[in-house]
Amino acid sequence: MKKYYLILPEKPSPFLKQMIDMATKNIEYEILEDFKQLPDLRNKKIIYGVELPITGVSNNLNKFFLELFSRGYDSLLGTEGIVLVRSQYGYFTKTAAQSIIFKSNLLGCRFPGRPMVEATGNLDNFLPLKKVYELPLEEICLYLCEKLGKRFVNDQINRVENPKILVLHSSNRMYSNTLTLWDMVKENLKEIAITEINIQNGTIVDCIGCPYKTCKHYGQQTKCFYGGIIVKEVYPAILEADALVFICPNYNDMITANLVALINRLTALFRKTKFYNKTLFSIIVSGHSGGDALAKQLISSLNINKTFRLPPYFALMAVANDRGAIKGVPHIEELAKKFAENMVSEIRR
Repeated sequence: MKKYYLILPEKPSPFLKQMIDMATKNIEYEILEDFKQLPDLRNKKIIYGVELPITGVSNNLNKFFLELFSRGYDSLLGTEGIVLVRSQYGYFTKTAAQSIIFKSNLLGCRFPGRPMVEATGNLDNFLPLKKVYELPLEEICLYLCEKLGKRFVNDQINRVENPKILVLHSSNRMYSNTLTLWDMVKENLKEIAITEINIQNGTIVDCIGCPYKTCKHYGQQTKCFYGGIIVKEVYPAILEADALVFICPNYNDMITANLVALINRLTALFRKTKFYNKTLFSIIVSGHSGGDALAKQLISSLNINKTFRLPPYFALMAVANDRGAIKGVPHIEELAKKFAENMVSEIRR
């Protein structure tokens, strides 16, 4: 049985302490408050309990990560984590959680779907859930912490003998460095069923935010108000897939519009089906820099919000500007092979 650790870089507020207590019911854990006294955290279970100041940056937490990175990119290999984050102010809880998950993932840490509970200053981030739970905001937050803790304890990786991978992109193969990198990865994915869907220009309408009941009504039928390629091709493919690969060229430090529209339209399907047993991967190629910005967007939208499981090293990121430049990136074929091997180890029994 893996040992549990609570990483507590700042003195917790009384409410964060309640959140931690609810998430760790029936869990024996050791508190880590000093980055200089970190044990070997590989093959463990870690809970980040983070109290944010007004700037949204925990200086002590940064020291923890500096220590972990100094140990190498495998310092959290085999480890699984969740995040509890509290701020007495209105900002930074979500972006702080994104950053924690992204850095930990670079070090080999995996995260279950929806691995985070955030509590903003007046807890107004829980207002939409009042309609669901009919409880005071504080009780909703603590209830979600308790649920997260139970899922964390019972979480298991759902590997299968014959995994199916769904690849989603909106790129032109003739010009795309990102698709070329995917092709390098795919060459190393032998005997695995792969489906590719191109979300082309003009084939997808973005979500307009239908009322909850309308969205739920269509979702129960595995449909969406707008229909189209999302309902006819993407929804069925997602339901069949064991893993999704998002192909994300970085043009302006954001996911391309068609893929954003796709992610937004997943809400209707999410009303009926949760994605805890589906694994998220991504390939991100930037012309200059900023691959981490896209990786964090995927973490926030698909791991934190839509419950896709985040495996260690979920994103293969590279920099290539001119057409075909990806082929000249040092060791790129070796990196592609290593990424493919990681994919297989995460999804195939």
